[in-house]
Amino acid sequence: MNKHFTFSALAIGLCFSAFAQEPVNSAAVQKIRTEGLEKSKAMDIAYHITDVSGPRLSNSPGLKRAQDWAVKYFNEIGLKNVHLEAWGEFGKGWQVDKYYAATTLPYYHAMIASPKAWTPGTKGPIKSEVILIKADTITDLAKYKGKLAGKIVMIESALTQPLKNSYTADVVRYDDAALYRMDTTTLRAGGGGRFGGRPGAAGNGANQRAMMLRLGAVRAAIDSMLLAEKIGLRITMASRGSYGTFFTSNGASYRLDAKPVNPELEMAPEDYLHMLRLLRGGEKVEVEADIKTSFYDKDPKGYNVIGEIPGTDPTLKSEIVMLGGHYDSWHSGTGATDNAAGSTVMIEAMRILKAIDFKPKRTIRIALWSSEEQGLFGSRGYVAEHFGTPPSQATPAFNGRPASPAKELVVKPEHEKLSAYYNLDNGTGTIRGVYLQSNPAVRDIFKAWLAPFEDLGAKTINVGNTGGTDHQSFDAMSLPGFQFIQDPMDYNTRTHHSNMDTFDRLVEDDLKKSATIVASFVYHTSERAEKLPRKPMPVMPAPRPGN
Repeated sequence: MNKHFTFSALAIGLCFSAFAQEPVNSAAVQKIRTEGLEKSKAMDIAYHITDVSGPRLSNSPGLKRAQDWAVKYFNEIGLKNVHLEAWGEFGKGWQVDKYYAATTLPYYHAMIASPKAWTPGTKGPIKSEVILIKADTITDLAKYKGKLAGKIVMIESALTQPLKNSYTADVVRYDDAALYRMDTTTLRAGGGGRFGGRPGAAGNGANQRAMMLRLGAVRAAIDSMLLAEKIGLRITMASRGSYGTFFTSNGASYRLDAKPVNPELEMAPEDYLHMLRLLRGGEKVEVEADIKTSFYDKDPKGYNVIGEIPGTDPTLKSEIVMLGGHYDSWHSGTGATDNAAGSTVMIEAMRILKAIDFKPKRTIRIALWSSEEQGLFGSRGYVAEHFGTPPSQATPAFNGRPASPAKELVVKPEHEKLSAYYNLDNGTGTIRGVYLQSNPAVRDIFKAWLAPFEDLGAKTINVGNTGGTDHQSFDAMSLPGFQFIQDPMDYNTRTHHSNMDTFDRLVEDDLKKSATIVASFVYHTSERAEKLPRKPMPVMPAPRPGN
C-alpha cells in the first residue's frame, strides 16, 4: 500500500474528541478508504467516458454514447431507478466527422485547429489563396464584395498580439499558505461580492463602450458580408492558448432555428500567427482543407443520467442526498478534466458505497448533468422540475428583445426533502477541502468529516462562494449545494476547454482520493440525524429604476 495513503486509527479517534458534536463513523471511514484507495475503478471509469465515448458536446453522439454507458454501468453496480431524465429542450447536436487543413504555399504544413462547434463543413475538399480582410469601418468592406466566393479568409485585427513566453509552471498544487488564506477567510456582511475595476479607469467607460459598439458593428457587418459572399472557409485564432494548445468555443448557435453561418476553423495561435505574418509581409499563402460536420435535430431534448441507492430508514428514506457533476464537454479534446474527472469521482463514490454494502438511511442519488457548458441547463432544469425556481428580476426591452416580467419564487414539495448536493468540476486535482457557499452553519460539520482525511491533504474550509458550475443551481434555491476545493493542476493553464483535455492529463491518485472523500461525505450526510442546515430562502430582488 502506498505510504501516502497510510491511515491511522488514532487519527479517526481524534475526530470524536475534536468534533464531538458531529459524530464520524470510524469503521465506515476505514471501509471506504480501503475500497477507494486500494480497489479503485476510477481510471477504468474515466477511460470509458473519454477514450471510448469521445468528445461529449451537448446532444452529440459522443454524449449519447457516454450516457448509454453510464446507464449500463449504474445497473451493473446495482443502482436503482436508473434512467435518462429529460430536463427540457436544448437544440441541435453536432459533431466533427472529418477535419484536415494545411498550408500548401509557401510550403506544406499541417495545422493544429478544430472546426468551431455548430458550424458547417466545407462540402468537400477546397484549396484557395488566403485573403486577409482589412476593415476598420463598415465602408472598408466594399472593396471585397464579389471577390470572396469559395475563398479562405482571415480577418485583420489590431487586437491580435504576438505570443509571449510563460515563466510559470503549468501544473500547480495549493501550498500551505494558500490553503491557510482560504481557511481563515471570513464572511463579509452582505455575502460575497466582486472586486472593483482597475484604478484610474473611472471616466473611461463611455469611450470604451463606444469603441466596443463600433467594433461589434464592424464584426457583424463582416459576418454578414462573408455569408453573402459564400466564402469557402473562415480561419480564426483561438481566444487563448500557446505551445500547441488552444481553447475552443462555438461558432454558431445550437438552436433549432439558428441562422446559417460560414464554415470556420479555430486555430492554435502559433499556426495562425505564422500565416498572419506571411500575409502582412506580402507573401502568398495557400491553404487546403476538407471539413465535414453533422447536425442532429431529431431529438432536441437534453437529458441527465440518474441513479440511486435507495434509503432504508422508514422515516428518512424519502429524504435525498445528491452528488453529481456535468457530463458534457467541448469537442477539441475528450473532456477529461472538464468534466470526466468530476463525473468519474462521483460514479466511483457510488461504486464504493455499493461495494461496502452500505444501506443508507436516506436515499442517495447521483446525477450526471448535460449542457452545463451552455449555462448549467441540465442541473437548472432538474432543480426547476424537482425543487422549484428562484425569483427573478424583470428585464426591460432592449435592442428588439421583448421585456420579461419578474417571476416569483416557486417552491415544490421535494424542496424540503433534500439534505445536500455535492459537486465536482474543477479538473483532476485532488480535493483539499470544501467551499461553504456562504453557509457557516455547516463549518463544524464539514471540519469533522474532513478530519479523517487530513493525511490526504484535505482539511481546508472556505466560507465563501465559488461559481461557474452546477452547485449554483441548488444554491439559488437555498438548498445546501457545495463544490469542493481542488488542487488547480494544469486546469486553467492547459486543459480547460482545450485540445489537450485528454485522458493523459488525469492523475490517478488524485481521483482515488477525491472519490474516497466524497463517498465519506455522502455516507455521513445520509446517516445524520438531521438534514444539513440551510441558508435563508431567496427573496424577490428590488425593482430596477424605471421598471
